[in-house]
Amino acid sequence: QVQLVESGGGLVQAGASLRLSCATSGRTWSSFAMGWFRQAPGKERQFVAVIRRSGGTYYADSMEGRFTISRDNAKNAVYLQMNSLKPEDTAVYYCAASAQITSSDYKSQYLYDYWGQGTQVTVSS
Repeated sequence: QVQLVESGGGLVQAGASLRLSCATSGRTWSSFAMGWFRQAPGKERQFVAVIRRSGGTYYADSMEGRFTISRDNAKNAVYLQMNSLKPEDTAVYYCAASAQITSSDYKSQYLYDYWGQGTQVTVSS
């Protein structure tokens, strides 16, 4: 069974840090690019970051410098370190896997084949 399971969300104050984890099973995930998206209430799902099989990373402009994506293929896990959190970072964060992205096309959610159920991140001011 193919699964992506996020964890690590919670309620924090502005300026704090959180580390999200995505545990994967059921496939050889090292062959996929792994990404994080987020969705705030009433808003569209938004690209956050992606890490390719090679380890190359891409970030949304508003998050580069604050967020760091990493992966541990031996553990079949992907992580999102989030620092200097802001209230506008409040959202449900989703882990996703893609076999389709390219270096120039990676932000669309429709390029991602598998999704987790999401983990809530709430940042209070």
